[in-house]
Amino acid sequence: CNSVSLSIILNLKIMIQLHDKQFVPFISAKEIDFALTKLVAQVEDDFGDDTPIFIGVLNGAFMVAADFLKKYKSPCEVSFIKMASYEGTETTNSVKELIGINQDLSGRSVVIIEDIIDTGNTLEELKHLFKAQNVKHFKVATLFFKPEAYKKDIKIDYIGIRIPNKFIVGYGLDYDGLGRNLTEVYKLAE
Repeated sequence: CNSVSLSIILNLKIMIQLHDKQFVPFISAKEIDFALTKLVAQVEDDFGDDTPIFIGVLNGAFMVAADFLKKYKSPCEVSFIKMASYEGTETTNSVKELIGINQDLSGRSVVIIEDIIDTGNTLEELKHLFKAQNVKHFKVATLFFKPEAYKKDIKIDYIGIRIPNKFIVGYGLDYDGLGRNLTEVYKLAE
């Protein structure tokens, strides 16, 4: 009986509550670090002497972009764009550009840094936006990718971790504003 109650207590400690939902551990900080190291190596190999501009998609990608750039040792530039497509745990299927890029990107190599790609709606909007800017290269790097949810034909050049179509929080991802500061990723408890 003591081992059963100890097990229950341990499970309660690792489950977190954000607003009205409970989340359980899903991806460790060590797994995230390994995936980012792999992404950086692939991007550095592809760009060689080119100086890409990395564009983080806010709010979610702020942690991914920061840790990615700490590992990227070649010359680069960084900027951010703010897009919104979620309300609560559901995608709205429409994407709003809240803060845009205010520099000339024509002839530049652009690498989008995303925290997660699920339906691809935000990615599609970004591709249209940057195509209009006549960029030399348009590449996409995402830490998390949900292949089951992806509905677009746009190539994702660099993928850190493929995950099932589950709602996740942590490492920049939120549930109604909470959870972005978590260093590990949690999935919605079933």
